Formats: sequence, C-alpha cells, structure tokens
Amino acid sequence: MIQFLLNQELRSEHALDPNLTVLNYLREHVGKSGTKEGCASGDCGACTVVVGELHTNEHGAEQIRYRSLNSCLTFVSALHGKQLISVEDLKHQGQLHSVQQAMVECHGSQCGFCTPGFVMSLFALQKNSDAADSQKAHEALAGNLCRCTGYRPILAAAEQACCNKPQDQFDSRQTETIARLKAIAPTQTGELNSGDKRCLVPLTVADLADLYDAYPQARLLAGGTDLALEVTQFHRTLPVMIYVGNIEEMKRIESFDDRLEIGAATALSDCYSALHHAYPDFGDLLHRFASLQIRNQGTLGGNIGNASPIGDSPPLLIALGAQIVLCKGNTRRTLALEDYFIDYRVTARQDSEFIEKIIVPKGHSLFRAYKVSKRLDDDISAVCAAFNLKLANGVISEARVAFGGMAATPKRAKSCEAVLVGATWNAATVEKACAALAEDFTPLSDFRASKEYRLLSAQNLLRKYFIELQTPHIETRVTAYV
Repeated sequence: MIQFLLNQELRSEHALDPNLTVLNYLREHVGKSGTKEGCASGDCGACTVVVGELHTNEHGAEQIRYRSLNSCLTFVSALHGKQLISVEDLKHQGQLHSVQQAMVECHGSQCGFCTPGFVMSLFALQKNSDAADSQKAHEALAGNLCRCTGYRPILAAAEQACCNKPQDQFDSRQTETIARLKAIAPTQTGELNSGDKRCLVPLTVADLADLYDAYPQARLLAGGTDLALEVTQFHRTLPVMIYVGNIEEMKRIESFDDRLEIGAATALSDCYSALHHAYPDFGDLLHRFASLQIRNQGTLGGNIGNASPIGDSPPLLIALGAQIVLCKGNTRRTLALEDYFIDYRVTARQDSEFIEKIIVPKGHSLFRAYKVSKRLDDDISAVCAAFNLKLANGVISEARVAFGGMAATPKRAKSCEAVLVGATWNAATVEKACAALAEDFTPLSDFRASKEYRLLSAQNLLRKYFIELQTPHIETRVTAYV
C-alpha cells in the first residue's frame, strides 16, 4: 500500500495499476479534470501539479517544500508519503488564490488550455520566493508553453503574485499538514499491485539490493522523466518497477575536500547548489537542462543510467574524471564513468546492479562546458561539450575533452587530447586539436543538426574555450544555441 495526501484528503492505494500517471489518476480516478494533457512527454507544462514533502531547512526547522512536477511523467507510486496539490485545490472558501487572481487581473489567460499549468508553476514560484525576481520567474515558467503567445501578461502575473504574497490556506494549515505527513511517512517497503503489474517502494539501499536481486527484470524508477515515456509515448507496459525516490541514502550530497559524492536518486534541482559552487559552468548548464519541472523530478543517476548519447550531464562528468559506485547485493564496485558507456544504450551494468552514487572530483579550475541547442531553454542538446585542461608554464600537462551528441555514447575525444597533451597552449595547437576531432567523431545527421554542423560546432566550441581562457572576462559560457 502507498499513502499520500490529495490536498488534505488521505488517500490509501494498493490495487492501482503502477503504470498509472498522476495526470490520469487525477482525471480518471478522482474527477479532477483541471490538469490537462498537452503532450504527454513533459514538454508543454499543461499537466503541471505541485507536490509538497517534508524538508528540514538549513536552520534545522521542519517545513513543507513545494515543487512543480509534470504529472504526465509521474507515476502514482512517486506520491508515497507526500502531498499532491492540483489547480482545483487553490480556490478556497469561494475566493481565488492570489496567483489565480493575478492571472485574472494581468489578463494572463487567453484560450485557457495551458492556464492551469501556468497557475501551478506560479503557485510553486510564490511558495519558494520572498520577492519578485524576473530571472526566477522565467526559470519557473520555462517549462510551460502558451500557444496564444501570452507570456508578457503571465510574467506580469508572476511579479504581482510574488510581490503581494498574502497568507493562504496552505500557510495556515502548515503545522497540521506537517503532522499529517509525518504520520504517513513510510516505515516499510510500499507496493502498488494490480495483479499483473506491481511497483515496489523500498526505503533503504539494502532493501533495494534485495528486491532487485529478487526481480532482476524490474525497471528502476527514479524521476521517471525518461522511463515514463515508454508508457505515455510508446504505449508499453512495465510489469515490474522499483521506485528509488524514497531512499534517503541515495538522495544525499556529501562534500569532501577533494570530491563531491552525490546519491544517484538526487533530483537535478538539488544537485545545482553543490555543482555550481564547485564548477560554475556545471551549474549554469543545469539551468538549461530541460525545465524546472523536469529538474525537480529527474535525477543525476537517471541521466547517466539511461545511457542516452545526448544526456547533458555525462560529458561534463566524464571531462571531470567522475566515477560511479555500482551496487549489487552486498557488493560494490567503483567504475570510471567513461567506462560505463559501451554502445548506444548499452552499459557495463550487470543484472541486478544499480548506480548508488556519483563521485565528482574537485579542483579543476579550467573546466568549461557548453551546450548547443535550437532553443535556449527546455531543449535537448545537438552538441554538448566539456573541456578540462591542466597547464604548467603554458604547456598542457593533462587534457580531458568529452562530447555528447557526437557518437552513440557520451565519449572522450582521445585524438584531440593526444594533440593537446605536451603542446603549448596557443592558437596553432587549438587548430591542430580541432582537426583531430574529425578523427574522433563521425556524427550522424538528424532533425536536431546535420553531421557537418555537429562537427563544425564541436570544433568551434574548442576555439571558444581557448578564447575564454585567454580573455576570462568574456561571459559567453553555456549560452550557445543554434
């Protein structure tokens, strides 16, 4: 059984189909049709809901953390121990919520189809803001699309909602809600079981290892932003899943003098602070990783584990020399991330083995990362590049150069690196290294970019890296797009 709060209503579910998304649960099982399906792939934001969960802040106080999610990509099992808030829950005692009122007064709704999603993103923004902030508003709304081109009044509504932040029913009930969430906090493995399909929800790494050993055919579910597409887009059935999002051990970020250790189930939005502090370019790229809704769900381990050749984090992690800790039963092994990827969607992971955490070395001051995509926000890379050199008296002593979107896997550019190591760091060396990239990669043409464009972009990004290191005042990092 799993338990969660539907606004303030306790829901206990056991026999549900584990392939059921939160979107369809709301619309078909509880009659809340305000949440809309626009794309069923996490691109449009019409299905946005907000999930509240217990969180201890930096002062040690318990509070509820509210986050926007794409309900079309969220399976119901992910709600275990949390509070689900949909657009119907905002109006209270006949009065519109302040974010809804702001949308009305600023004329932010046109055809209205996308409006519930915008309202929920604004609600989460308001809950996580102390004042109006244009940059935060753009980030919060980047995953919501309006085909009526009504963005200006919606941004005005965001400013009004965050400037005028009256207490609402969620604030007044916070103590009560915290108590109710603590009362339903999971204490043992949960389960959804519809007879022919099941999803197990372990609470510890040891339990996960035992369950995965018992069900090696199970699909591991973290954020679900990739896995859920098999259900929503390809109409496949996932007979057995194991949800890892309630395993606190796999959601930790620990900082040591020489490294970061990041649990594989850590949401990308939680990774931001630590990675940005260690490597500003990594943090900047995370701001362009899909949308805030996706970053609130998707995990660093999932972005590695799905072995996509266009995942944004693997090239950066490979260039930094990151390692992963793989767990199977009571056995653990540490593997260089670059050795994890074998071929297209093929990895070195063994049956019943899972990524427990990612180890990211610290101290690489010349690390830079770049993403080329058709849109600046909420888009997939055509080319993602990461460069990491060590220089001694103007000579390159070490070089790690990695790309995504250039091969069947995220991959180091070994020929390019061979040209760089031992050479003087100057324009002539860079041109030789650019030519060597043609030996490292024979990229494909697809709807994102032609093979010629990809190769030229990769070469130009290396040139860009050289220019930036020569003139560090130039602020052009992580901003390239087609």
